[in-house]
Amino acid sequence: MERTYVCDIEKSAETTLLVRGWVHKIHDLGAITFVHLRDKSGIVQLVFDKGLEESLRLEMCIEVQGEKVENEKAPGGVELSVRALKVLGKAYYDTLPFEINNHKVSAALETQLDHRSISLRRPKTRAVFKVQEEIVEAFRGYLKGLRFSEIHTPKLISSSTEGGSEMFTVNYFERRAFLAQSPQFYKQMMVGAGFERVFEIGAAYRAELHNTWRHLNEYISLDVEMGFIHDEFDLMDLEEGFMNYLFAHLNKACASELAMYDIRFPEGLPRIPRIPLSEVQDILLEKYGKKSPSGNIDAEGEILLSQYVKETYGSDFVFLTKYPAAKRPMYTMPDGTIPDMTKSFDLIYKGLEITTGGQRIHDYEMLKANIVKFGLNPEDFSFYVNSFKYGMPPHGGFAIGLERLTMKLLDLDNIREATLLPRDMKRLEP
Repeated sequence: MERTYVCDIEKSAETTLLVRGWVHKIHDLGAITFVHLRDKSGIVQLVFDKGLEESLRLEMCIEVQGEKVENEKAPGGVELSVRALKVLGKAYYDTLPFEINNHKVSAALETQLDHRSISLRRPKTRAVFKVQEEIVEAFRGYLKGLRFSEIHTPKLISSSTEGGSEMFTVNYFERRAFLAQSPQFYKQMMVGAGFERVFEIGAAYRAELHNTWRHLNEYISLDVEMGFIHDEFDLMDLEEGFMNYLFAHLNKACASELAMYDIRFPEGLPRIPRIPLSEVQDILLEKYGKKSPSGNIDAEGEILLSQYVKETYGSDFVFLTKYPAAKRPMYTMPDGTIPDMTKSFDLIYKGLEITTGGQRIHDYEMLKANIVKFGLNPEDFSFYVNSFKYGMPPHGGFAIGLERLTMKLLDLDNIREATLLPRDMKRLEP
C-alpha cells in the first residue's frame, strides 16, 4: 500500500489508508485512545482500541493503516480507525527538551535553537520555512519571467567587495582568502559578459561584531543585477513589482501557514514612497526630535520613519534614496546633479532595512578613478576592473536579505526565528 500524506487524506477516494509520521499527542480515554499523528503536511487523528497503542511515546516515528472515518471534531474533519501499527523509529529520551505540541513554547529562543531539530517539528515553527521556501520560489519565478538568468558565483574570494574589515579570512593553500560578503563583483561582470540580467540566491558572510535581534553573520542574499538601465529608479520599479508578485504568490501558496500567524497580504500594494535621505533626516528631527548619524539613519530612525510613512502614505515600505558617496561602496554611481551624493537606495520594510541597491559605475576610467578616490589600488581588483574595458552597459542592482524579509513578513521578534540554523557571534552549532 502506498503512503498517503495527511494533507491528501480528506480528498482520497480510498477508505483504507497508510500514513507515516510522528506521535504528536496522546489522549488516553480508557476504552479507546486518540493519537494525533504529524507529518510534514499536517496532523491527523488516529483512533486506537485499548492495548494497541501501549508502546507509543511522544515523537516516536510510526506507520499506521486505518479506515477513514468522518469526524467534524477531528483535525481536518476526518480520522483513521487504526487496524495496524508499526514502530519505525523508537524514542530514547527521558524527557523532551521542551513541549512542542502546545500552541506556545515556554522555552527561551536560545534553548529552542540548541535543540533545533526538535523545535522545527512544531508545525508553526516549520511554517516559517515553508514561507521562506516560497519567497525564494517567487523571487526566481518573477525574475525568470523578465529574462533574468540565474548564476552561481564563488564564495571564496581574494579581495573585499564592500570594503572595510568585516571579512572572514580563510587559509586557502597558504594564501589568505575571504568568505564573500556578496556576489557584487561577479554579478556585475556577468552583466557585461552578455547575460545582461542576472540573479543569485546564495550565502553571504559578514564578520560584524553585532549580536542583536536583526543581525546574522551568515545569511541568504537574494541578489539582482540588471543591465541597460536608465537610472536607479528602474531598479526600484523592479523591486516594487517583485513585492507585489510576492504577496500574491504567498497568499496562494502559503495560505495555511499564513493563517497560523493570522496574516494575509493585501492584493496590490500602494505605491512605495521614495524619499531622499536628507529629507528623511529632516522629518525625523522635526517630527520626533530624532538626530541621525552623518550620512545615514540608525535602527531607531528606521522604526520612526516607518511609523511616519505608514501614517502619511499608508505603506509598510519606503525607499530611502540619494545616499552620500562616503557611505556607499566604491562602485556606486555618483548622482551627478547633487554633489557628493549617489544613485543608490535602501528599502525599509516595517522598520527594518531589507535591501540595499543602486546604479553602478560602468565606465572603466571612471571606476578606476573612484577606486583611487576611496584610497584603494585598482590593481588589487584587476580581475574585476579589467572587465570594464570591453564595453559595459549602464547597470545596477540590489540585494534582499532573505531572513530579514521573512522575519518582517511574519512579524517575528528575532531574525534567528527566520533562520534554519543560525550563525551569529556566539553560535557555530548545531
